[in-house]
Amino acid sequence: MDTAELKIDLISRITKLKEVRIIEEIQRFLDFELEKGEYRISTAQRKRILEAKDDKVLTEEQANKEIDEWLSEK
Repeated sequence: MDTAELKIDLISRITKLKEVRIIEEIQRFLDFELEKGEYRISTAQRKRILEAKDDKVLTEEQANKEIDEWLSEK
């Protein structure tokens, strides 16, 4: 299936959707994908990315702790 066929199939399937929640999720995804702006990350995120490039990894427990801390800041 080429790109044009995929688009037609998606449009057809979207027009048949009844659930607003799914339509809104598709909208959010498209908004994110089509955004041309620059994605900004924090200093802490940049540090973690650089550490990951050097193969410095976290245990699952450490990662979950960091995620919990990050979520509590939001």
